[in-house]
Amino acid sequence: MKGGVAGGSYSGKRRWKGLVIGVLGLVFLSMLVPLLFLLGLHNGFHPPGYVPEQRNSPSGGGSKHVDDFVKNFTPTLSKDILKNISHKAENETKNISAVHNNEQASVVHNNEQTSVVHSNEQASVIHNNEQSKGVSAPPHDGPHSLPIENNSKAGNSPQIIDYAKGGVDQSGKSCELKFGSYCLWREQHREDMKDAMVKRLKDQLFVARAYFPSIAKLPSQDKLSRELRQNIQEVERVLSESTTDVDLPPQIEKKLQRLQASIAKAKTFRVDCNNVDKKLRQIYDMTEDEANFHMKQSVFLYQLAVQTMPKSHHCLSMRLTLEYFRSSLDDTDSSLADKYVNRAFQHYVIFSTNVLASSVVINSTVMHAKDSGKLVFHVLTDQENYFAMKLWFFRNTYKEATVEVLNIEQLNLDNRKLYLSLPLEFRVSYSIDAQSRTEYLSTFSHSHYLLPEIFQNLEKVVVLDDDVVVQQDLSALWSLNMEGKVNAAVQLCSVKLSLLKSVLGKNSFDKNSCAWMSGLNVIDLVKWRKLDLTETYKKFVTEVTTQEGGNEAAALHASLLTFRGFIYPLDGSWAISGLGHDYNIDVYPIKKAAVLHYNGKMKPWLELGIPKYKGYWKIFLNREDQFLSDCNVNS
Repeated sequence: MKGGVAGGSYSGKRRWKGLVIGVLGLVFLSMLVPLLFLLGLHNGFHPPGYVPEQRNSPSGGGSKHVDDFVKNFTPTLSKDILKNISHKAENETKNISAVHNNEQASVVHNNEQTSVVHSNEQASVIHNNEQSKGVSAPPHDGPHSLPIENNSKAGNSPQIIDYAKGGVDQSGKSCELKFGSYCLWREQHREDMKDAMVKRLKDQLFVARAYFPSIAKLPSQDKLSRELRQNIQEVERVLSESTTDVDLPPQIEKKLQRLQASIAKAKTFRVDCNNVDKKLRQIYDMTEDEANFHMKQSVFLYQLAVQTMPKSHHCLSMRLTLEYFRSSLDDTDSSLADKYVNRAFQHYVIFSTNVLASSVVINSTVMHAKDSGKLVFHVLTDQENYFAMKLWFFRNTYKEATVEVLNIEQLNLDNRKLYLSLPLEFRVSYSIDAQSRTEYLSTFSHSHYLLPEIFQNLEKVVVLDDDVVVQQDLSALWSLNMEGKVNAAVQLCSVKLSLLKSVLGKNSFDKNSCAWMSGLNVIDLVKWRKLDLTETYKKFVTEVTTQEGGNEAAALHASLLTFRGFIYPLDGSWAISGLGHDYNIDVYPIKKAAVLHYNGKMKPWLELGIPKYKGYWKIFLNREDQFLSDCNVNS
C-alpha cells in the first residue's frame, strides 16, 4: 500500500513538473516570436499580405511610418495626444505581430479614404475600421487610390493625368474639353507660380490672425500672445513694403519660420470657434471681392486685347510706311492696270487693315491655284495702312498673281467721302435641347455695298475676309451657275432668322431661313446693279431706329433683308467657320474644307488665338521678311 501511494504521488509530481515546463515554454515562445518579428520588420522582413511602401530612404519600417504620420500632425495636436497616438500605434504593431503568430495578417481597408497633407507634401492615406485594426497598403498601390499630378514630392512613380486629352481632375469629376473648361485652360496656361513666398506669407498671416483672438484671451499665455502679435506685425510690415518676392528682405525666411512656430504653438490650445469662423468669413469676403474685381478686369483686358492691334503688328505697319517714303516706288505699270479691269481674269476682293492677314489670304489662295497667272487681288484699305500695304505687296510676290492696293478714302464716287468698314461679326447665343450654344455670325459691312461702284468694269468678284485661309483651288467658283441669285454664300443653319427677329423687326421674312455668312462670297455684280441692291440696303439702314451702338445692328438688319431671296447656298464643304471661337471642331472637316474661316474673337494672329488652329494659318506666313524679324512678329 505504501509503495503504491508513494508511486502515485511521484507520478503526479512528474505530471505537474511537465505542465510547468510546458507553460514556461509557451511563455518564452510568446515573447520570442514578437521580438523576432520586430527585428525582422526592422531589417526589411515583412509578413505575407503586407505591401511595403516605397521610400526614397532605404531605412525605416512600420515604426517610421507611424513616426512620419505623427510628425505631420505635430502642429495641430497636443503633447498628451501625441503620446497616446504613439502608444496606440505601438500596441497596434504588437497586435499585428500576435495575429501573425497564429494566422496570416490581413490588410483592412475602410470605405472612405482620408488624405493628410502637411507643408505641401503628399502624406500617407490611412485606412481604418472602427471594429478592425491593421496596417494599410500605400495609397498608390491600392485599388481606391486617387490620381495625382506629376509632382516630385508626391512619390517616386505618380500617375500623370493628361488634361489636354481629357481625364479626371482632383475632385474626381471628368475633365471635358470644351470652351470655358478650367482643365483645358489650366493645361494651356500652366506656368510656375510667381511670388510664391509672398503668397505663403499672406496665407500664414490669415491663419495667425484667426488664432490670435483666442490666444489673447488666455491669461496664462501672455508670452505666446505677445510673440504671436509681434510676428503678425512683422509680416504685415513686410507685406506693406513688398508685393513681389524680389522686394522681400533677406531674412524673410526666418520671419516666416518664427510665425509658423507661433501658429503651431497656438494650435495646441483649445480655440474659440466663433473667432476663427468670424476671421475666416472676413477672409472669404475679401477673397470674393478680389475675385470679382479680377474677373471684371480680365473681361475688360480680353476685349482690349482682341480689339487692339498687337504691338508687333503696329511696328510692322509703321516700319513699312516709313520705308515707303524713304524709297521711290514705281508701280505705274500699264500692263497691270489692264489686268485690274480685265474680265477674263479671276478677281478677288479683300477689305483689310492688317498687312499679315491680307498676305496670308493671298498666299494661301495662290499656293493652291492651278493657274496663278489668272488671279487678280484687290486689297481695299484705309489711309493709315495704305502705304504699308503698298510696300509690302511691292516687296513680296505671289507667283504670277497680281495684287492691287486701293485706298478707299481716295476713291472718287460721286464726290462722296468714304470710310473703310470691315466685315461685321455678331455673337448669337441660343438654346437647343436645354443646351446653350454660341455662334459668331459674319456679314457684310457698309463698304461691301460699294462693290458695284468701285469695280464698274467687272461682272463677278469673289469676296474673301482677311481672317480666312484657302486650302484648295477656288477656280470652280467662276463657273458656278448661281441660278439668278446675287450672293453665293455658305449658310449657317444653326442660326435661323427666327432667332434674329429682335434685330430684323417687323419686316416680313421666312423664319425658317438660314443666316448666311461672309468670308467666302461669290458676287454677281451685273445682277446686283440690275436689282439696285445698294439703294435697297440704304433704305433698310435709314428705317432702323438708331440707338447706342445701333450702326452695327443696322448693318446686320439691312444685310439680311437686302439679300432676302437672293442668296445662293454654297455646299458646306466650301468653307468651315468657327475657328476663332469653337474649340471642338473635328480635324477631318478642317482638312476637307476649301476655306477655313477664323470668325470669332480669337484670331490666329493674336496671342489669344486657339493654339490647335494656328498652324493652318502660320504656314502661309512669310517669315523670311526682314521687317518681321525687326518687329519681333511671332504670330
